[in-house]
Amino acid sequence: MDIIKTLAEEFKIKEAQVENTVKLIDEGSTIPFIARYRKEMTGSLDDVILRELSDRLIYLRNLDEKREQVRKLIAEQEQLTDEINAALDKAKTVTEIDDIYRPFRPKRRTRATIAKEKGLEPLAETILLQLTDIPVEEEAKKYIDAEKEVNTTDDAIAGAMDIIAEKISDDAEYRAIIRNLSMSGVVTVKAVDEEAESVYEMYYDYSEPIKKIPGHRILAINRGEKEKVLSVKIEPPIEAIYKRLENKIIKGNPYTDHILKAVIDDSYKRLIAPAIEREIRNGLTEKAEETGIKVFGENLKQLLLQPPIKDKTVLALDPGYRTGCKVAVVDGIGKVLDTGVIYPVPPHNKVEQAEKIILNMIKKHGVEIIAIGNGTASRETELFAVNLIKKAKLDVSYIIVNEAGASVYSASKLGSQEFPDFDVALRSAVSLGRRLQDPLAELVKIEPKSIGVGQYQHDMNQKRLSEALGGVVEDCVNSVGVDLNTASPSLLSYVSGINGTIAKNVLAYREENGKFSSRKELMKVAKLGPKAYEQCAGFLRITDGTEPLDNTGVHPESYKAAQELIEICGYKPEDIKGTGLKGIGSKVRDKNKMAEQLGIGVPTLTDIIKELEKPGRDPRDEMPKPILKSDILSIEDLKEGMVLKGTVRNVIDFGVFVDIGVHQDGLVHISQICDRYIKHPLEAVSVGDIVDVKVLSADAKKHRISLSMKDVNK
Repeated sequence: MDIIKTLAEEFKIKEAQVENTVKLIDEGSTIPFIARYRKEMTGSLDDVILRELSDRLIYLRNLDEKREQVRKLIAEQEQLTDEINAALDKAKTVTEIDDIYRPFRPKRRTRATIAKEKGLEPLAETILLQLTDIPVEEEAKKYIDAEKEVNTTDDAIAGAMDIIAEKISDDAEYRAIIRNLSMSGVVTVKAVDEEAESVYEMYYDYSEPIKKIPGHRILAINRGEKEKVLSVKIEPPIEAIYKRLENKIIKGNPYTDHILKAVIDDSYKRLIAPAIEREIRNGLTEKAEETGIKVFGENLKQLLLQPPIKDKTVLALDPGYRTGCKVAVVDGIGKVLDTGVIYPVPPHNKVEQAEKIILNMIKKHGVEIIAIGNGTASRETELFAVNLIKKAKLDVSYIIVNEAGASVYSASKLGSQEFPDFDVALRSAVSLGRRLQDPLAELVKIEPKSIGVGQYQHDMNQKRLSEALGGVVEDCVNSVGVDLNTASPSLLSYVSGINGTIAKNVLAYREENGKFSSRKELMKVAKLGPKAYEQCAGFLRITDGTEPLDNTGVHPESYKAAQELIEICGYKPEDIKGTGLKGIGSKVRDKNKMAEQLGIGVPTLTDIIKELEKPGRDPRDEMPKPILKSDILSIEDLKEGMVLKGTVRNVIDFGVFVDIGVHQDGLVHISQICDRYIKHPLEAVSVGDIVDVKVLSADAKKHRISLSMKDVNK
């Protein structure tokens, strides 16, 4: 297989783009580095396409490896023909290669191998090729042999049928026909116990065409089956399958037709159907998982790239009933100023005492925002905070923070290293406050799949999920850039070219030598060699260093070109400090000519201009800001037709969940997202989006809120 050509065709890009990208990957370049600093080579492919191309490259290389392995195994049996060679070359999937190899695969003793040992293969060939002009029973008499336990003609015919059944089962062409026809079948689901109550009741008597069933339903019925609530079957078009096989195999011999019909039935039911059903179920699950992983990845990306609330002193409340509500005050850069525990909610109800403690902290530290975790007792804690703000007439806002994964961090080795003197709950409160201030810097401390913005993530291939989400975090961290002098090892370890060991070495160097004054100093860090420096340097920022370009996304390899550009446009390097070179873009009238003069490509020139105009820029600043609140609503306050502003908390296949400030997120079904047809909610909305919604219904008893984003202002 010509992998370069195949990838170019699949991704609809030029072969040169693929060739250059593959070369860069093989040389050890990371996806963020290739996407950002090798645009001329890749034709400006973005990180999403590059990751998909990288995954597909691995698959195709593994496929080629398997192809050659099978070719070698068949050749060792001296059965490799030109026809088999051509079929192997043509195969595009692992399944196709497996089908070709099936007849040559060493088998355990089967009914067919036992029949062969009894010398019944010639009879099987006679029946299969339909060469007899006498009844098969007469032909079978020749094979009666008491020593071989073939005592009757029925024994001989039965053994021959077993051989033919296995031969049909092993035929790659027949398998392909059956597989394709089976895909026109239906997934049927039944309840194991129809009387039992469960969350799977909609699937108690359910069926849907295989080709139409969406991924989230596949994952749901898989889980129901695993929990022994549902039984799931694939129901293929059996009549059509039998008809196709009979047309292929039976040639109209009156002596063999009835036998071959019985063989086809046995081969299909006993040998082929169970395997094809497994294949289809596995294929549906893999496809559903890939879709789910993509949705999770997109949601995670939006969550990580939520705009930070900078330079604000935050009081974080991690709610709890019996154990109390943990409090942490963090300053504008995340330093812990104060901690404590209050008991304003049941069963303790020490409201006055809690008010005194919080008021004291707010006044003492100049708290501007209260962050409240959305877990247990969140509603009661929110009510306490609102009443206190009103009662004391405080100039303070509050916000509900998604605390998914906070407990994972607080109980982790990293959490205990950062705050050895704090108990688990207090670490969680600190994490909530910092999460509001800089979501990206805090969330990288948590395993991505623990952040909880997906669906059925625990049912997916965990290795694949971790790899995909790790790639999303890596892309986010590198798109924002990292302050070399303040970043934690967790954040540094996601920077292109830096692994966990190098991240710790960066921290050790910083602690021993003080702040980095230039990117060049990175070369002094243990185990950070030239390749790692090339990969990481452009993504690391130094705000007050000796080289102004170190606080931009301009790569050191382009410093000479950037300095020439600054000079040509009439600026000085020190002018970069502060607000940047605002008008430099307008001074470059012909980018092609300027790029040629500087010896760089137009994409690199464009990126340099963007960085010089706004050094230290944070792409998250362009995202919608979180909604800060000062009052509270309850589900009982909601009325049909009421229009509210909310924050998208999660996007799933069938809709989006929106936080409208009533503790219970409302669901906007996919049909209520917009007027145009969309296949997936992600086409119209993302996690973190601020949206206007209309209340369709609110059921306080069932804690269900139905919302619409259509005709909001009507």
